[in-house]
Amino acid sequence: MPIFLSLILFFGIAIAEPMIKPLPDKMDVDWSKVYLGKQLFSDTILSRDNSVSCATCHNLQDGGDDNLPVSFGIEGKQGNINSPTVFNAAFNFRQFWDGRAKDLKEQAKGPIENPVEMGNSFEQLIPTLQKSRYAVIFRSIYPDGVTKENIVDAIAEFEKTLLTPSPFDRYLKGDESALTSSQKEGLEIFKSKGCIVCHHGINLGGTMYSKFGVVESSGSKNLGRYNVTKNPADKYYFKVPTLRNIEKTAPYFHDGRTESLKEAVTIMANIQLGRAMTVDEIDKIVDFLKSLTGNIPKSVEP
Repeated sequence: MPIFLSLILFFGIAIAEPMIKPLPDKMDVDWSKVYLGKQLFSDTILSRDNSVSCATCHNLQDGGDDNLPVSFGIEGKQGNINSPTVFNAAFNFRQFWDGRAKDLKEQAKGPIENPVEMGNSFEQLIPTLQKSRYAVIFRSIYPDGVTKENIVDAIAEFEKTLLTPSPFDRYLKGDESALTSSQKEGLEIFKSKGCIVCHHGINLGGTMYSKFGVVESSGSKNLGRYNVTKNPADKYYFKVPTLRNIEKTAPYFHDGRTESLKEAVTIMANIQLGRAMTVDEIDKIVDFLKSLTGNIPKSVEP
């Protein structure tokens, strides 16, 4: 292994491991905004042709994504990137694969105005909402009624409730029986092989950018962070995705290149870490990752 990678793994593990923390059971939110945001999230009224909602690409009854390599928007237009899960997104340090949105509010603006996704504009959307049943709801919560900032504020407030505590969180809180022996072994392999260097924090990811293809070329056609910064040094850098609920969010990577979680782990071992893993090691890491599958949040229930 290259010396620089050994040092990164050594110091990275030392720094990252204490940073793994369990998800909180709840967030402090304004529930009147949450209920409004929940309605907006699932309403196709946000799209120009009334055909697409946030829930179209973020299925809240499953993994919080759409299980497609790339998503489709209005008029069947095809996107160019895999839809990330919206579950636990409040804990990501930036939003979108390329990190172009600083928080949930800024992220919520993007799909509405994206010509391939909802194809709308706030100049058109605001009058539409003002003529709908939403007008009264907005005025009861926000003194200035329906505005761009209030629309995304409500959606973001709802998204803050999309927490999915899992068996791994119970384990972190001291319940040794929450994980099987195989999952515990998988966790130790996850740490010792260096996966934890990038996948740490509350979300086991979402805390940093990393180049996709550190040791070997990833073959990615998407240039990642470079698309935002135009800095050549940022080519193929992406926000490290969360591993929470990964069992339910296939296909994997920004380009949805594989449906197999086992293959995804193998790819990462080869092109990110340059560390050979046995079939047994990969199987146990996959087993550990399944302990990150949480319950569907109560806030999405009817």
